[in-house]
Amino acid sequence: MKHQLTLITATFILLAFILPATPSYCRDLQEIKSEGVIRHLGIPYANFVTGSDDGMDVELIKGFARHIGVKYEYVKTDWGTVVEDLIGKKISMEKGHAVLGADVPVKGDLVANGFTILQWRKEILEFSEPTFPSQIWLIARANSSLKPIKPSKDINKDIELVRKTLKGKKVLALPKTCLDPSLYDLDATGATVVNYNGQLNELAPALIFKGNEFTILDVPDALIALEKWPGKIKIIGPMSPPQIMGVGFQKSSPKLREAFNKYLEECKHNGTYARLVKKYYPTASYYFPTFFKNLL
Repeated sequence: MKHQLTLITATFILLAFILPATPSYCRDLQEIKSEGVIRHLGIPYANFVTGSDDGMDVELIKGFARHIGVKYEYVKTDWGTVVEDLIGKKISMEKGHAVLGADVPVKGDLVANGFTILQWRKEILEFSEPTFPSQIWLIARANSSLKPIKPSKDINKDIELVRKTLKGKKVLALPKTCLDPSLYDLDATGATVVNYNGQLNELAPALIFKGNEFTILDVPDALIALEKWPGKIKIIGPMSPPQIMGVGFQKSSPKLREAFNKYLEECKHNGTYARLVKKYYPTASYYFPTFFKNLL
């Protein structure tokens, strides 16, 4: 009997080390409600997640947590692992497509931090209805000799004009994000691509303060940089057609995604969404009037 108790005790101690204190598996709406907490995977980026317990996406997901009657938990991650932390699989990239590898712990229930809806992400995730517009711009230091293009009414022509300016230039980019150089075939422009070793929101400061002349940026981050460092950078032109952002979900969480989409629709009708956009991105409607038509 004593031997059996010792064995049982040892087993419980072993399990305590093996099993995490928080869930490490994919959960849908019912499991989240039963366990009473929703885990928001986020990365401090632009004004979506500020790192100070606020930001447009932080407020949006906190509101959603209240809406479904659970506690909110923020789980900080990074661009290299954010999708892995959501789906529980290692990811490698081959020719622009995601390849799933070994199992890893699931750390969150959704991703929301200015998360661009890219094709490779759509292959392995589900996305909410659009939460914000975006686009990729070529940004230069204000004292660069390169001048902004004169926009036409043809986005493809504008992109080609910008691409032609890049030959022989060094351009910062960041793999496995919306600024992955392979997404925009930067090598084919004749540019020297410099893969930045850091976070997405560090690219604008790297341009301004560390001697770099060019970077690609998505619009939300560029708007923050223009506001924070007026007169230090300039927009050369587009590197992509318009894009959209959304909240990322596991494919095994359809009810959670459905509930969030209904909540988002309510926010757009009751003024909550408009308030958040005006608070965190007051100039966004100037650049994307079509997206924000009837919303602000």
